[in-house]
Amino acid sequence: MLKNSLLGFFRQESSTGILLMLMTLLAMAVANSPLKGFYDAFLNTPVAVVIGHLTIAKPLLLWVNDGLMAVFFFMVGLEIKREMLEGELQDPRKVAVPAMAAVGGMLLPALFYAGFNWGNEAALKGWAIPSATDIAFALGILSLLGKRVPPVLKLFLLTLAIIDDLGAIVIIALFYTSGLSYLALGIVAVTILILCWMNRRGVTNNTAYVLIGIIMWTATLKSGVHATLAGVILGLFIPLKNNKASFHALEESLHAPVNHFILPLFAFVNTGIDFANVTLKDFTDSVTLGIVSGLFLGKQLGIFLFSWLAIRLGLGKLPEGVDWKMLYGVAILGGIGFTMSLFIGSLAFEGSADSGIAMADERMGILIGSLLSGIAGYLYLRGVTKRG
Repeated sequence: MLKNSLLGFFRQESSTGILLMLMTLLAMAVANSPLKGFYDAFLNTPVAVVIGHLTIAKPLLLWVNDGLMAVFFFMVGLEIKREMLEGELQDPRKVAVPAMAAVGGMLLPALFYAGFNWGNEAALKGWAIPSATDIAFALGILSLLGKRVPPVLKLFLLTLAIIDDLGAIVIIALFYTSGLSYLALGIVAVTILILCWMNRRGVTNNTAYVLIGIIMWTATLKSGVHATLAGVILGLFIPLKNNKASFHALEESLHAPVNHFILPLFAFVNTGIDFANVTLKDFTDSVTLGIVSGLFLGKQLGIFLFSWLAIRLGLGKLPEGVDWKMLYGVAILGGIGFTMSLFIGSLAFEGSADSGIAMADERMGILIGSLLSGIAGYLYLRGVTKRG
């Protein structure tokens, strides 16, 4: 009975969002309890891999953020490729509106954040934090409305979020790299050439691609470019046209471990906010306000206004069965940043404490902004849609 209930829960579209919320609450509960010492020790557990002269030694927290999250980005790369070759992203007319919406949903939040932090060079490093939408959370909340929302609305949000993820990947590659090693980058370039050659030669053995991908990930980790980008690149090179069954099987095999283990673990290790030293100033800090306003206001305005602009310019049209009220509800849900926002935040302010820079905890702004967007989006859509 329990087994069937658990299987039923994990099959639900909303299960990932629920797990992320539960693990976030658990992390904050542990971080503010007598178990805090164990939580900190868990995050800082040293883990090392040594192969000959190659050593990769990091605390467990960074193995999750740099290693396991590369698997998440690998799945994202596969999803982007599938959508480009078989899904919504292959039809320019269908993709124009969500693509414009994604651009607006990245641009306006960044402007909101910059407005609150202009002149503060250290704080401005976090300008991209509110620019990301969490696919799992946003779709999970939308699915709670059941038949109230038409399936094409979910498809619009999914397309928007995928393009948003692609934008976030580009932002990470361009703006959150440091201390480049050209030797390591050279090895990365060689692995990409090998992947390209394999793809063009019609190699369909996914295991061979993954083995080259592991070498690429290791070199990327040593290069100064964030290692998770190797996951995206690998995903884009996995062949699809002559390898459909294997490609879809690989993508499907990643959903459970990524959605039900990697992302919840990522949430657990990154959201343990210690409220012991939190004051009112932390809630009114420019970083916190910039993130909250970017997610809750910038996202919904950017997505909605740029969607309207795309339609006015004749680039596309509203999906059939979707009106402007529904679209605005989706725009509000776009403000759920969470996973990607937390990830970018960890990159933006990495080492701030070590360098003596006093920064507000960006996680607080992400949680508040995402929570406001989730609750407001759900209630608004529930009010403007009819029971199915």
